[in-house]
Amino acid sequence: MTDPKTLDVIAPNFKKRMSGVTSTVYRLVPLQARDIAIAACGPAVPEGVPQIPTSALPGLSKRRRVWHARRNNEMLAGIALKRLLGKDLKLVFTSAAQRDHKGFTKWMIRQMDAVVATSARSASFLEVPSRVIHHGIDADLFRPAEDKAPLRAELNLPQDKILVGCFGRIRPQKGNDLFTEAMLRLMPTRPDVVAVMMGGVTEAHKAYHEGLKSTVEKAGLSDRFLFLPEDPHWDISRWFRALDLYIAPQRWEGFGLTPMEAMACAVPVVATRAGAFEDFIPDGKAGHIVDIEDLDALTEATADLLDNPEKRASFAMAARAHVEAHCRIEQEAAALVALYRDLLAAP
Repeated sequence: MTDPKTLDVIAPNFKKRMSGVTSTVYRLVPLQARDIAIAACGPAVPEGVPQIPTSALPGLSKRRRVWHARRNNEMLAGIALKRLLGKDLKLVFTSAAQRDHKGFTKWMIRQMDAVVATSARSASFLEVPSRVIHHGIDADLFRPAEDKAPLRAELNLPQDKILVGCFGRIRPQKGNDLFTEAMLRLMPTRPDVVAVMMGGVTEAHKAYHEGLKSTVEKAGLSDRFLFLPEDPHWDISRWFRALDLYIAPQRWEGFGLTPMEAMACAVPVVATRAGAFEDFIPDGKAGHIVDIEDLDALTEATADLLDNPEKRASFAMAARAHVEAHCRIEQEAAALVALYRDLLAAP
């Protein structure tokens, strides 16, 4: 545990389950801690991430600190610490949403001292000034595989097939049904293709998940369409490295890191226009972008890369190069630390 007295920045993460936001916090904080006194705070912070217990929050000394929230409940906690307990906090909120906020959320956002948008599109939905800081990823952790065969053997994946992945929470907004239908259209005539869907399933979406598995079973493709649980170690990088192609069929997304993570592992992508995908996927060079819910286009774009190994290899190289140049988490961390320092020095 970090000594709360030494902290300049607190990054709360009040969600126990893995999510894109959770992943972002736990990858950023150790990196930012090299340059500024920062710690995460929440119910399930992994070892190795600088952290303080939530029980330490009421007893924080009243010297200036930054509170960086990414969810509504974290914004509310920061406001309460500042207004009710008199803590000298500068409040920051990162908004990834690409929709109009509800009234109470708008009120909380107005209480912030600074607002960060993860994309220009997210910024357009805000009614307060913001600065755009794109997410980045750890390009050392998410890196190409030196040899996919032993990695696949370690992960109990087929070693001699073309693996097409779709990772993340399994729910309608993520478009898992679109991925399933596209693969069921493509796989019968491509016996060397295996689909891999991996992610957590909440109680509310168990029926949806079971419906997907039933559809695959009825198509007689259960042996080549793998449904896997989320990685228990919260390290999905190995699974990306094992892939040949990644599909992001989202109907809605806040930002969406998984295509970027795939690209960092030299895996080309097919993605919809959801989230910030258009901001960081070079269309026609490292992947294909298709319209949301356009199943025919999604299927055709996937077929193009499945049937053209030379193009797939070229896209893979371009994907890795693009991430290294433009999408590194170090760039995101540096921009946020600069913001923190401005707030700490403000009147």
